[in-house]
Amino acid sequence: QGQLVESGGGLVQAGGSLRLSCAASGLTFSFYNLGWFRQAPGKEREFVASIRWNGGITYSADVGKGRFTISRDNAKNTVYLQMNSLKPEDTAVYYCAARTGSSSSYSYWGQGTQVTVSS
Repeated sequence: QGQLVESGGGLVQAGGSLRLSCAASGLTFSFYNLGWFRQAPGKEREFVASIRWNGGITYSADVGKGRFTISRDNAKNTVYLQMNSLKPEDTAVYYCAARTGSSSSYSYWGQGTQVTVSS
């Protein structure tokens, strides 16, 4: 059974940076598309970025544009989200998720990591 574990969240001042990590186990990582999502209090979960098994990347048109970078290290079974120039509105729980290339929905989700940006 696949498992995803996020880390790297925390409290940061506006303008600061954080690097989130998501370590996968129990799945053939290199076959999976990985995504980052976030959910702020009282809001719906929203897409942040995704990286396909072949390295293709998609970013949200609205979230973190030009400030967030997704990457993956298949040797470490880990996907990253580098977040720069953080803003208070980036405060949310950030989740990683995994789906196979042939699936339209994400099969595995992490437990989330809290990111809080103070003004």
